Amino acid sequence: MGLKKPEKTIPVVEKNDFFSNLITRVKEKTQKEKPDWELDSNEGQLSVDVGQQDNKLVIVATIAGAKPEDITVNIHNDLLTIRGKREKEIELKEDDYFYRECYWGSFSRTIVLPVDVLTDEAVATFKNGVLTIVVPKESSKKKVPIKVME
Repeated sequence: MGLKKPEKTIPVVEKNDFFSNLITRVKEKTQKEKPDWELDSNEGQLSVDVGQQDNKLVIVATIAGAKPEDITVNIHNDLLTIRGKREKEIELKEDDYFYRECYWGSFSRTIVLPVDVLTDEAVATFKNGVLTIVVPKESSKKKVPIKVME
C-alpha cells in the first residue's frame, strides 16, 4: 500500500490583494495620460461596419444624437479609435419611461485595422447621424528586402 499524497489546495486570491494593489499603483504612476484606444468603464460601445472598396478601407458607424464637434477619430499604429458623446435633448423622469434602450453619454470604439493604411490620407465625414471613415490602403506591392544572417 502506497502513501497517499496530500491534496494541494490553491487559495482563491481576493481582488484587493497585495499584487492587484501594486499593479494598480504602478499603472497610475507610469501612465500619465490614458491612450486613445483605452475604454473608460462608464463609456458605451459603438457598433461599426468595416469593409473595403477598391484600394480603401471603409469604416461606418451610426451615431445618432451626436454632433460632429463631439466626435474624435484617431489612428495609432494599427488601432483606430472613435470617441464621442451624445446628449439627451429631452429629460424624462424615471417613472415616465415605458422602454429605455438608447445610450446617452460618452461612447468609444477601438478596432484593429485589418490592413496597413496611409493614416495621413484618412478622411472622416458625418452626415445624418452616420460617421464614415475612408482610409487608403498601403500598397502591398512594396518590395522590402530582408537580409538573411547566419
